[in-house]
Amino acid sequence: MVPSRPASDIPAAVPARRPGGRSARIRTQVLDAVRTELVEHGYDALTVDTVADRAGVHRTTVYRRWQDIGGLLADVLDVGTDDGWQPADTGTLFGDLAALNHEIQTALTEQRSVTAALIAASFRSGQAADALRNFWENRYAQCEIAVHRAAARGELPPHTDARQLLVTATAPLYHHLVLLRATPDPHLPDRAARAAVLAASAGAFGRETDCQTHAQVFTA
Repeated sequence: MVPSRPASDIPAAVPARRPGGRSARIRTQVLDAVRTELVEHGYDALTVDTVADRAGVHRTTVYRRWQDIGGLLADVLDVGTDDGWQPADTGTLFGDLAALNHEIQTALTEQRSVTAALIAASFRSGQAADALRNFWENRYAQCEIAVHRAAARGELPPHTDARQLLVTATAPLYHHLVLLRATPDPHLPDRAARAAVLAASAGAFGRETDCQTHAQVFTA
């Protein structure tokens, strides 16, 4: 769900096809260098020169392929959309959402968190912000299967809005850890997942047309 580790981070905002051979090795070196520099020194100290030096490549190579820091950050995020990640299948909606939330909490609180650094950078770079938005869209789309499985098992009303449910389940983690920068709560992942499941099972995330129908019946 999150771009938390080098192996599961982000798009080549510039190249449309995936390079191979030496080009792939250079891309890996450069993007690893971006992550390391970002986590160690922050966005303000991130430059093409420092990335090139850490990656061991000439800066003209970086400029030619990524143009600037925005292009580098976008590519880091793009790699994460191709990492093969899938949400857990525990057999229950609560289990799936709790597992997702625990993964998010780990990614946001681990030492030298790439996830937290990329979120911070997205407020400073338009390209990074767009790439991060695309990353979240991709991850939420991948997670929708957990909601569809739950509906098929009869845990949820059949027309539950998967995106609304997923955002409700995961938002408390980002609010607590990113916005408030509060101390991690080991119980929050399960508590947020349970609250979302209870709301969903009560029909809180029905499609808009369903909600309108229920409202009409209630007020009739």
